[in-house]
Amino acid sequence: MWGDKEVFSRKPFYSDEEMLRSVERLDRVINAKVQRTVGRGRAATKVEVNKYRDVDPIVRERISNSLEYYAEQMKKSSEIEFRDYQEAIIEKGVRVLKDTGFLYLAMEVRTGKTLTSLGICDRMDVDNVLFITKKKAISSITADSNKLCPSYSLFVINYESMHKLPEVKWDIVILDEAHSIGAFPKPSKRAKDVKAIVKRHNPKVILLSGTPTPESYCQMYHQVYGIPNNPFAEFKNFYRFADKYARVTQKKINGLMINDYSKGLDTILKSMRPFTINFSQKEAGFKVDTREHVLQVDMSDLTYSLAARLKKDLVVEGKDEVILADTPVKLMMKLHQLYSGTIKFESGKSTVLDLSKAEFIKKQFEGKKIGIFYKFKAELEALKRVFKDTLVTDLDKFTGTDKNIALQIVSGREGISLREAEALVYYNIDFSATSYWQSRDRMTTKERLESDVYWVFSRGGIEKDIYKAVTKKRDFTVNHFKKLHKE
Repeated sequence: MWGDKEVFSRKPFYSDEEMLRSVERLDRVINAKVQRTVGRGRAATKVEVNKYRDVDPIVRERISNSLEYYAEQMKKSSEIEFRDYQEAIIEKGVRVLKDTGFLYLAMEVRTGKTLTSLGICDRMDVDNVLFITKKKAISSITADSNKLCPSYSLFVINYESMHKLPEVKWDIVILDEAHSIGAFPKPSKRAKDVKAIVKRHNPKVILLSGTPTPESYCQMYHQVYGIPNNPFAEFKNFYRFADKYARVTQKKINGLMINDYSKGLDTILKSMRPFTINFSQKEAGFKVDTREHVLQVDMSDLTYSLAARLKKDLVVEGKDEVILADTPVKLMMKLHQLYSGTIKFESGKSTVLDLSKAEFIKKQFEGKKIGIFYKFKAELEALKRVFKDTLVTDLDKFTGTDKNIALQIVSGREGISLREAEALVYYNIDFSATSYWQSRDRMTTKERLESDVYWVFSRGGIEKDIYKAVTKKRDFTVNHFKKLHKE
């Protein structure tokens, strides 16, 4: 729709100009004219009439509206004004991309890496750009592109839908949240799919991430392994890469000794330096002070009793359900659930056992608009029981209202902004350093000077130990934004 007028929807990967030309072709066919004789004898005259008289008038009207609409769109200029640092990065990024074929924009969250990457493409004289991201981020990226009015056609898709891509020759592929394809030692399906696209189209590649290697420097290998001239291209697989770039050790899992490849060397970052532009929030002028607070809650006697029995016997049998922790990994998982008041039984069903955390959060933050991150699905049920209709899970219902929002840590950690929240509250904690870094920055904006993040841990539980383990991985992210080239 264009106001109250119906127009033809934009075809995938079509620019305004291509849509206008397409509608013009349709117009020439549907509204083709022919001459017909009207009257007889000397009174006969020739007039132009529609060649196809059975066309629905609604179709003719839509063609007319579309011609006007896409012509107007072509006259529009960009609504985006890049910040000075973005202009500098765009200029440098174009040079790197032209010289090397790929570019890694390691820009901290809220510094505008998405717009910066689109700006780089706009100066590369290309036709088709593919932007691969998370599903929740598609609408905001499309909106940014519409404001930019780029010279190229942009197609945005999520990683899980790569098999649905149209048959188009991609000139540039942008990989958003590139750290998500960095699993090792085996490449993930996502990494393989990206590699296949790069092999088929031979595009230039831009990788984006605010946390390029949150768990280990070795996460860089599969992010770039599908790019022909990446600095690790000489190694046929991750294991040969690790021979040179990792300190391989061994650790025991379930009684078996296995190789641990997580200790990547900082030479990985140095090898990536010619292809990477690093930019931090501090350099962008952000003066955000993210203050982290740990709050402890006394859980119910039932929670502590079940946890103690599980640690001792590795199984708790009830009348209808069983809690089984027959391996060290399962024991940690079950305790992780129990200490936050929920449990998933051996049958696959889950239940809420203890509302202590949810009640504590509601009382502690009464009168404040907050964003709550939870880990396990049953935790959302606990929050809903306590917060009732003051809690939503949809960002649209959170924005501009007095509601609080609850998001699962993994799905809510990227591609959204909780700038309206007065505080972020973690009902539970995830083992992933990616989750830690990405989700805690959901409130960050250039205008916001202070930000409070609250971790709600059960007294005597295991959350604090997980928190310590996750924050120990800080250097894997922070070191990307140190000025290594000044060494």
